[in-house]
Amino acid sequence: MIKWLITLSVMLPAFIEVMDTSVVNVTLDHIRGTMSAGIDESAWAITSYIISNAIIMPMSDWLSRLFGRKRYLIFSVALFTTSSVLCGLSWSLNSLIIFRVLQGVGGGALIPLSQAILFETFSEEERGKAMAIFGVGITLAPALGLPIGGWIADNWTWRWIFYINLPIGIISILLILAYIKDPHYMKIAKQKIDMLGISLLVIGLATLQIVLDKGQREDWFSSDFILILSIICVVSLVLLVIRELSINNPIIDLRVFKNVSFSSGTIVTFITFFSMMSLFVLTPVYVQNLLGYTATLAGMVMMPQGLCMMLSLGAAGMLCSKINPKAILVMGMFVFAYSASLMAGFNMATDFQTVALAMCSLGISVGLIFVPVSILCYTGIGKEKIGNATGLWNLLRNIGGSIGIAVVMTFISRGAQIHQQYLVDHMTLLDKGYRLMLERVTPLLDLKGYTGNAEGTIYAELIRQATMLSFIDAYYLLMTMMLAIIPLVIFMKNGQGQGQGQGQGQGQGQRPSVH
Repeated sequence: MIKWLITLSVMLPAFIEVMDTSVVNVTLDHIRGTMSAGIDESAWAITSYIISNAIIMPMSDWLSRLFGRKRYLIFSVALFTTSSVLCGLSWSLNSLIIFRVLQGVGGGALIPLSQAILFETFSEEERGKAMAIFGVGITLAPALGLPIGGWIADNWTWRWIFYINLPIGIISILLILAYIKDPHYMKIAKQKIDMLGISLLVIGLATLQIVLDKGQREDWFSSDFILILSIICVVSLVLLVIRELSINNPIIDLRVFKNVSFSSGTIVTFITFFSMMSLFVLTPVYVQNLLGYTATLAGMVMMPQGLCMMLSLGAAGMLCSKINPKAILVMGMFVFAYSASLMAGFNMATDFQTVALAMCSLGISVGLIFVPVSILCYTGIGKEKIGNATGLWNLLRNIGGSIGIAVVMTFISRGAQIHQQYLVDHMTLLDKGYRLMLERVTPLLDLKGYTGNAEGTIYAELIRQATMLSFIDAYYLLMTMMLAIIPLVIFMKNGQGQGQGQGQGQGQGQRPSVH
């Protein structure tokens, strides 16, 4: 019973933290109206949170050792909750951005710490179940954030999307106080603060997130602003790697990547979230812009994906204790590729059921990938190193999703232009197909009073077809990427029966985070 209370203690704040990454997206127009701000200005309410969140995430283990994990976890939940209330009370866009930065600082550690505590709490045979619960939290929360945020903003006020975090935060703190305890290897330790490493981390991740967020709008490297930030980002991150590998007490222990299973699993996770988040963004855009769905109908066609994801996470959690997790992971990767191939078959007349079926298949694949890769990644990593590993894993998971969305949306935009260039060559009277289309469209438009607009109507359809072709290219790209990384599973070690690896001498039945 106690392990489930521990699970509730860490998953409640983790759930609302992840949900807050998406809930603001749908209420941005309401915030912009209240604050009398432009689109670019109001977008900083999202960007500021993502930046501060990303900076804290890899530092969570180091900060836990500096202040004590239980104390730091309580501080993080308290800061996240308090800054959420302040976001709701904000009186200007600048104040909202400042409070969102604080909210990101508070929330950045919640995901890696939650995952690390779940690993300690559950025995090795039950880790599949633990990662299934963790997976439900971090994948279901963004999906629920959109409809919940939209409903609150439409029926109450956008400020309540922040106020609702208050009771959940208070309950979480009480549960943590009652049931979470620091294991012996996470006691407070005096450490020299590596200010240079922290500075390089802040600069590198902050510039990376700004480039990803603003790159498409600024036309990427055609903009001096994006080019300069990209150079600063690369230089800072390279210097950070050199710095962290050359000192004895780094804020981020990159030596964990010597573990081949962790390195391979992290790449698989990066590509999975690169592809998964891309598909989550592409599908609503496709059905709304090309099939003419309303926002409500677009939400409904995405619902099967969330339901199937929950079911597959639970099934994968149970199967991982009975079947080699590698087999489940490979199966999930093939199902993902199959889902992308189904989407590559979409066209301008695809019906609701076909889209829903593809999204259902995608949801199944995510569950079959997430649970086994979460187990296999940490094989051979001692419990005292798990916190550092979860911080890096979750950071790269988030960055993979951000890069995926940025790259694929640019791919769609540029691809549509290329297809349009090829298709427009056929808009000539020398082309038989074009002449036939003119002969059919012109009388129809004349009947409706749109005399002389046949060429414009055909060109508008050409643009839609070019966009559709670019979507198909993107789906094939994501399918190919997933198939290409399947061989990496060979290098991942099966964690079953290897629980007494480095630093795991407490015994499989002990749960150091329980009183």
